[in-house]
Amino acid sequence: MAEKKKISRRKFLVRGGLSTLGVLAVGTYLLRNHVRRGIAGMINTADTPYQGNTDTPIIWFEITSENKVVLHSPKVEMGQGTFTSLAQMAADELEISMEQISVVHADSASGNMDAFATGGSTSVSALWVPLRELAATMREMIKMEAANKMEVELSELTVTNGVISDGAKSMTFAQTVEGVSDWAVPDTPELKPISEYKFVGKPIARVDLEDKVFGAPIFGMDATMPDMLYGAVVRQSRIGSTYLSSDISKAEGMPGVLKIVQEKDFVGVVAYSLIEAENAKAAIEVQWESQENLQTADIRAMVTVGKGKPFVIQKEGNANGLLEDDDNVIISEYWSPIGAHAQLEPSGALAYVEADKATIMMSTQVVSITRGEIAERLGFDAEQVNIMPTFLGGGFGRGLHTPNGIQAAVLSKAVGKPVKCFFTRKEEFQNDRFRPPTHHVLKGKLNTNGMIEALEHNVSSGAVAFGSPMLPKILETVLGADLGAWRGGMIQYGVIPNYQAISWRVKLPFATSWWRSLGLLANTFAIESFMDELAVKADRNPAEFRLAHIQDNERGIRLKSVIRTVVEKAGYTDEVIDGKAMGFAVSTDANTPCAEIAVVSIENKQIKVHKVTCAIDPGLAVNPDQVRAQCEGAIIMGLSAAMFEKMEVENGELTPTIYGPYQMALMKHAPKEIDVVLLQGSDTPGAVGEPPLGPIGAAIANAVFRLTGQRLREMPLQLSGNDI
Repeated sequence: MAEKKKISRRKFLVRGGLSTLGVLAVGTYLLRNHVRRGIAGMINTADTPYQGNTDTPIIWFEITSENKVVLHSPKVEMGQGTFTSLAQMAADELEISMEQISVVHADSASGNMDAFATGGSTSVSALWVPLRELAATMREMIKMEAANKMEVELSELTVTNGVISDGAKSMTFAQTVEGVSDWAVPDTPELKPISEYKFVGKPIARVDLEDKVFGAPIFGMDATMPDMLYGAVVRQSRIGSTYLSSDISKAEGMPGVLKIVQEKDFVGVVAYSLIEAENAKAAIEVQWESQENLQTADIRAMVTVGKGKPFVIQKEGNANGLLEDDDNVIISEYWSPIGAHAQLEPSGALAYVEADKATIMMSTQVVSITRGEIAERLGFDAEQVNIMPTFLGGGFGRGLHTPNGIQAAVLSKAVGKPVKCFFTRKEEFQNDRFRPPTHHVLKGKLNTNGMIEALEHNVSSGAVAFGSPMLPKILETVLGADLGAWRGGMIQYGVIPNYQAISWRVKLPFATSWWRSLGLLANTFAIESFMDELAVKADRNPAEFRLAHIQDNERGIRLKSVIRTVVEKAGYTDEVIDGKAMGFAVSTDANTPCAEIAVVSIENKQIKVHKVTCAIDPGLAVNPDQVRAQCEGAIIMGLSAAMFEKMEVENGELTPTIYGPYQMALMKHAPKEIDVVLLQGSDTPGAVGEPPLGPIGAAIANAVFRLTGQRLREMPLQLSGNDI
């Protein structure tokens, strides 16, 4: 039957918005700075829409013979709990129980892919409208078919727990869909009011819990295929290396080696076992074109405000003029180091390339992009490559570019059998796409009333978004400033009459890219530490000082609300009590405001975080338990990055290359209590996964200042001197 589905207003707005961005891009190129700042502000406050098929419910939902529904999700699950929230949203509109729904990853062959990816804290918020529309439409499609089979009027039918009834006769979803191949797709029905939902807004148990507790083979490293072989690729150990050639003579005859594959950009081994592949790989001699023996100090010198190219991303009033050559100007510098993703599961893939098709099982956040890259390398059409995404053993942005799938596919094509190829832990650390180091210079000036008259934030950083295959190349030319590097770097205090933010763009000799929250952690650490400095200079309570500088618009009201809530909940005080002090910080990321207060002491000359109170306004919490868990995880990850994590460059190599030497927060470092308060300043879900990372570094550092008088200006946070 012909489909009758019309374009909804939501889709029109999405498509219109993308077209508008293209127009703005041209305008930006012509008008430069003024329009650039306008687009930067728009990106800073815009929601990321879902960019996939929302017209075909049957590629999203599968009805089983047991009268259960399988949701094929275009968003991947990497520990954030997305599958559970999506199941809740779908179950409420499908009129089924939670026991009747399960969630799996959608293969790319199904056509159900998100062109954007899984990232940016958008999985739930971007699917809030389209998934409920799809579920409601699927429900009506099944009801229409049941009405035909039961020979009753559609208006007489109701649905309860996947059973359709007119009061006298009934059919299950499974019975209704049996034998149906042609479906009529009606106009999108009206969605139920949230007040009528049974599952949305409730703390439902995670749908993937049982598999994880019992160790089901759901991750990329678990993947297997019949007659599977093992691959190993020689990877660079020095930064900025380019593959030139290789001598494979010593490796060719080694035990278990089936084939050594030499390509234009890499050399790899295929063997019958992993250890045989790794042994042969070690015997291959590779010629690299490499950078000189760079050290950490060289990288730090590259990332310094004043070097590279500046882009003014935000400007109001005349901050530049007011902050020059004035004895009353306060100037401070802050630094953050290179950071690794350090996810538990190293990168890798299992590929099977046949004559006219390729099947790839892997952990990836970018199904559509990876499919395109593999197809191009193999000379296939995209439709000939089926990406079967698995659960990720941690993502944090590491899975937002997975060209390792190409290498596995090339090795498989060479032998005509499935090949499983993963990074070693050392290779994962040395070939990560790192969080770039940053340098911040902040300038501020107070008026006679203790209010900020002018404020400027300069941030120097390597690439975050630019260079990623997720973004069209034109954006790099159009925007100039890397939108990932300045995430969290804009001034959120609109009452200040004169302010500006300047992004200094630097090209580093090693790969840097997306890391959970992008530039938010480093930028908020710098800005909120400096705001604390200004509050101390003004002799003002730091929370009240911030409140006085926030506008009373919609965004500002939500921001003020989380500040007041966290202050009340934590019982904030500037005083040191029993050797403990509180530190406060706040940020807004992806339209989600979040405020945190850390309770800190100094034990054995080390910083000890006892408690973190977090107030966050993510809008509607589809699953409150999940939102709290996300906040707790983000706070601990941010604490780990702020207090321990740091990559160094020694003689041209990134180091350390193993857990342990790469210090991370351990159980003993975690706060004994994390108290999360959820506010709902919007009736739709917002971002959760990344916003809570923003304030934690500054909150800890600001508490340390109250304890010791030391203003910690560099992450990882380290005390200095003996007076502590």
